[in-house]
Amino acid sequence: MPDPIQISNGVVVPAEALTVKAVRSGGPGGQNVNKVSSKIELRIQLEAITGITPEALNRLRHAVRNRLDGDGRWMIISEKTRDQSKNLEDARAKAVHVIAEALIPPTPRHATRPTRGSKTRRLEAKRQVGDKKRQRGGKDFD
Repeated sequence: MPDPIQISNGVVVPAEALTVKAVRSGGPGGQNVNKVSSKIELRIQLEAITGITPEALNRLRHAVRNRLDGDGRWMIISEKTRDQSKNLEDARAKAVHVIAEALIPPTPRHATRPTRGSKTRRLEAKRQVGDKKRQRGGKDFD
């Protein structure tokens, strides 16, 4: 059973929510790649994360929506190195990073009005494009 993942104060991924599987990795490595399972598949049950708010859980679910397996578990794959333990550390670090990002609420947008200068620049650019198009047409070569 893997160790729980501590994200921040109060937010923990319990060991029961983690599933670790070592599989054979592709890529370079010679004969070693055919006999050593160094690639790590870490699966996390999102609903089992303790101390996370429902809003943060929704942000996390949205962030990892393309990496969910058939059971709804978040699948993190690491095959960065040829060492199984380093790949496990890397997968756990990826999980910590994404969950910590989901804990930060997005800053609300405030509607602003365009400045006088930006309006002037926009209208001047439109005028220049119109002048360029006007110069193209109307020439009769017959």
